[in-house]
Order: sequence, then structure tokens, then C-alpha cells
Amino acid sequence: MSGPWAEQLALLPGYLVAHLQLTLAALLLGTAVSVPLGVWVTRRPSLEGPVLAVAGVVQTVPSLALLAIMVPLLGALAVVLQGAVGVELRSIGFLPALVALTLYSMLPILRNTVTGIAGVDPALREAAAGVGMTGRQQLARVELPLALPVIVAGLRTATVWVVGTATLSTPVGATSLGNYIFSGLQTRNQAAVLVGCVAAAGLALLLDAAIRGLEIGLAQRRRGVAAAALAVLGLLVAVTVGATVADRLGGGETPVRIGSKTFTEQYILAEVLAETVRREAGRPSEPVPSLGSTVLFDALRSDQIDLYIDYSGTIWATVMKRETLPDDRDAVLAEVGTWLRENHGIELVAALGFENTYALGMRRAQAEQLGIRRIGDLARVASGLEIGADYEFFARPEWTALADTYGLAFGKQRSMDSALMYQAVASGEVDVISAFSTDGRIAGYDLQLLEDDRGVIPPYDAIVLAAPALVRERPDVIEALRPLAGSIDAEAMQRMNFAVDDGGASPESVGRAFVEDHQAP
Repeated sequence: MSGPWAEQLALLPGYLVAHLQLTLAALLLGTAVSVPLGVWVTRRPSLEGPVLAVAGVVQTVPSLALLAIMVPLLGALAVVLQGAVGVELRSIGFLPALVALTLYSMLPILRNTVTGIAGVDPALREAAAGVGMTGRQQLARVELPLALPVIVAGLRTATVWVVGTATLSTPVGATSLGNYIFSGLQTRNQAAVLVGCVAAAGLALLLDAAIRGLEIGLAQRRRGVAAAALAVLGLLVAVTVGATVADRLGGGETPVRIGSKTFTEQYILAEVLAETVRREAGRPSEPVPSLGSTVLFDALRSDQIDLYIDYSGTIWATVMKRETLPDDRDAVLAEVGTWLRENHGIELVAALGFENTYALGMRRAQAEQLGIRRIGDLARVASGLEIGADYEFFARPEWTALADTYGLAFGKQRSMDSALMYQAVASGEVDVISAFSTDGRIAGYDLQLLEDDRGVIPPYDAIVLAAPALVRERPDVIEALRPLAGSIDAEAMQRMNFAVDDGGASPESVGRAFVEDHQAP
């Protein structure tokens, strides 16, 4: 097998083991908390309702939101622990995903523990008391053994939930089968999406079957079935523990961790940085894909990742909270670099040479029909049009500034995945989108970008940012990256994006090809 399928299958062992590590750790912790809590609640009937209600509220929080909430909460806790006892806590990656998934697993296990113990025949309790058993003995020898099949049934439900929810842990920096799905959707790589979905479904079925075997063995007292189920679960635990130990004891130099956001250009540029670090600095590198914008910046300033590419306008408007613009792009770059260095110790290593700015785009034919060339022209007809934008856009200060300055009031606003909004405008499902100016699909779908005639949108120069620890401890990496300054123009970036989005190439191959060409004499 070769081509895109081979590329995706080569990633499967690492993603699958990482997903299994998250899932089993969350289920073990969830069970360790929920079963004792359930037992405690059955001894205090007045607390049963409130405790189950709290667990139910956690369950109603959208899983992606619950994962995202963990990052700032752990970040704040990390600051407290670092100052109080000198303990370093990572607020992205495995830990926030583990905490969120553990909370998400608790309700079915907790509820079934309460239900199972409450369902024990009172006559059996009386008989146990009659032969002189203490409360602890009744629990250990009568109630828990009889309730165990019901508890295991709750564990089955939690298992399926956790396996599915773990695919959403990618945006908080935890490796999982979700890496396939997030990157595949953004780059329209159906092979990646399919491998990720099939692997997640297969893992859920395997774990469910093993726990189902345990449930049958306990309920029907079939020791052979229970032993086989425990053997399968034990093997899976051994695989995850072995992988964890091997990772911890692997030795070697810590790789340079390179973050990226959730769209094609970011995946390509992360590979450009990773390949440059390997070739020019001679150091190992590791992309950390599909992180949210604020997660990335917070991770960089706290040294949890080492490098990523952002855009000057994002730092200016979202991080620095600036509302007015200097006269030109160079002034914005200079002020952004100074502010990052002085306030966070972050180094602006290089401006790559192109802008990927937010822009409002329409189908060219519709724009010509309505006589729209500029955003100012759009305001007079916006009430009869529908706008689609990526998840962040309507919450960003750029949108507020555009709407206020131009008086934009669309008939309907729709947030969607950035990979889908181009198809949506091309097919007429929306009339306007928040396009990215270097996206190769602009030309592919014959879209027209509208002129920002009042200069509301800040410049969005692509810039390489380095974490404080990388600047201090590995200056050779910084020097290896500086020649990237001015090496990519907008047309080149559009071609690379188009090669992935419409040409079927992988971000890895496109990024590697750029570095090889850039090094060529």
C-alpha cells in the first residue's frame, strides 16, 4: 500500500496508543472516584440528589468546551503551585484532557453504583446483620458483589463516551485519534478522517466487548468469561503502561515542539519549521497540531511549546488588545516584537514575507451582479445576505470593528468549520465568508475578496515566535530559523495551500519540499 493511505496508517500506532492511554487513565480515575463516592452517597440519602445533580451538570457541558475550560484552570493552578512549592504543571497536552475526560466518565459509573447498591434485597442486608456482619463487611461481602454487574454496566457506558470524547482532545494539545480527524477535515484528506473514525470505533467496540465479557462473567458467575475479559483489559493496560515507560526512559534530546492552529496553512508552516530545525540546527523536532489560538499563545509563553507561527494582526488585536493602527505594516511588526519581548520574553524570530489577513469574500459572479468591490459597497445590501465565518471570527475584535465601522448588519450569521465555509459560499449556501487571503481555494472557487476601503483590518504578517526557554537555552535553533525571513510571498503560500487543499498533497510533503527548494543552491 502506498500514497495517502500508507501515510495515515504509518501514524496509526502512535495515535492509537496515545488515545488508549487517555481513555484507560480517565476510566481508571473515574472509577476510582465514582465508586467510593457512590457508596458514600448511599449511606447519606439526603445527599444523593445533589451529588448526582452536580455530576449531571458536568455531563451537560459540551465536551469540547469542558476540555477547553481545563486549559486556563490548570494554567492558573500552575502559577499557584510554581510560586508556592516550585512544582511545574503543564496546562496543555495530556493533563487537561485527562481531567476533563475523567469528569466526563463519572456520571454513569456514579449513578449505576448508587442504583446497584440501592437494588440489593433488604432481606439480604437483614440476614447479614443477623449473622453479626459489620457495616463494612456487609458492603464488601454482600452489597458490592451483588451491585457489581450494574456498576460494570455503567462503566461500559462511560467507556464508549470517553473513547468518543477523547477524539476532541487535539485542540488542547493531547495526541489522540482526533489528530486524524481535525487535520483531515481541514485539509480535505478523506483517508485521514476515515482512518481516525474507524480506529476510534474499533477501539470503542473492543473495550466495550471486553467490559461486556466482564459484566456477563460477574452476573452469571462464569469465571472463564470474566478471566478472558480481564486478560484483554490487562493486556491493553500493559500496552499503555509500557508505552508510557518507554517514552519516559527513551532518553535522547528533547524535541523542539512546534505548535500549529487548525487550518492548512498552519500545518504546512509547522512542517517548514520542523524540517528547518532538523536540517539547519541538527535537533529533533515535533509538530503539535490543531491547537486553538489562545491555547497556543499561552503554551508558548509558559514554555510548553517552543515555536509556532502566528500573525501580527492576531497578536495586535487579540493579545495586545490594541484598537488603533500605526501607519504601516513595519510599524506594527516592530511594536509587536517589542511588546512580546518586554512583556513575555517571547522572541519574534522572523517575518516570513507574506500576509494572511482576514478578508470578506464573495462569489465573483454575485459580487459583479450586485456591484460590490469594497466592504463599503457591501453595507447597503448586507441585510439581505448571509455570512459564514470560522468559529473564532464573530468573537474577534476585527469583526466588531468591521461591523461598527461599515455598519454591517447581515440577514443571518453562521459559524462553521473553516474548511467548509469555502464550499458553502461556492455552492450559494452563504453569500459572504470570512476568507483568509492566502487560501488557495480563493482562486479555485473564483471568489472575489472585497477591499477594506477604510483600513479596519490590521496587517497579518506571518511571524515565527519562539518561547522564552528556547531563546535562552537553544539559541542555535533561533539562528537556524532567521534565514526564513522574507522567504515566502503570498503567491507561494497560496500555491502550497492549494497543493494540500485541492491537490491531495500532505502538509508534511509540501513543507519538506519548500525547505529543500529553499536550501538548493
